[in-house]
Amino acid sequence: MADLAEIYRPEINLCVVERSISSEIETFVTHLLSAAHAINVIETINVQSFNTLTLLPKHLHLQGYEAFCADIAQVIDMFSDLFELEAIGLRLGMLDKAMCPRFHIDHVPCRLVCTYGGIGTQWLEDAYVDRSKLGSRSGGLSDEQSGLILDADAIGTMPNYAIGLLKGTRWEGNEQHGAVHRSPHLSAESPRRLLLTLDFA
Repeated sequence: MADLAEIYRPEINLCVVERSISSEIETFVTHLLSAAHAINVIETINVQSFNTLTLLPKHLHLQGYEAFCADIAQVIDMFSDLFELEAIGLRLGMLDKAMCPRFHIDHVPCRLVCTYGGIGTQWLEDAYVDRSKLGSRSGGLSDEQSGLILDADAIGTMPNYAIGLLKGTRWEGNEQHGAVHRSPHLSAESPRRLLLTLDFA
């Protein structure tokens, strides 16, 4: 995860590190997605004492649950070590619609996102976005119509299981340059996504 330390460079506002995952975790995630279980975990956790096995108690019996929880614990440790955090805001949700369908920036120091299944978070590099069209300044037009997207082919999509770090406006010195991103539009082929986000608490 050494590449994630690049987020400390002033000119960097987004880092994405791909990683491989065990077939056991993939099987567990596939089951959750296909069964369309309602999942909406929102907690502020103490990094030292939190037990990830308590995340989804209804699924303790499923093969791969322990491996899935161990992976989330590893991601939590990585995030807390990188930013020297004792407490973290954790969200784990099964989404069947785009939570934030418009390109936007987050008003946080830095957010970690990891899509365990389904379509990953999308982003635009600065060279391909007109920031003057963000939010209410779009004139009520969609991202595609407002001129915000300067090159539709430049839209990036995070792969499943990749760790993404997105600088927000509360990162000192980055007030005007938060990473521009959005939730993906879901499809009939991929109608749900399992998303983990971690924030400074």
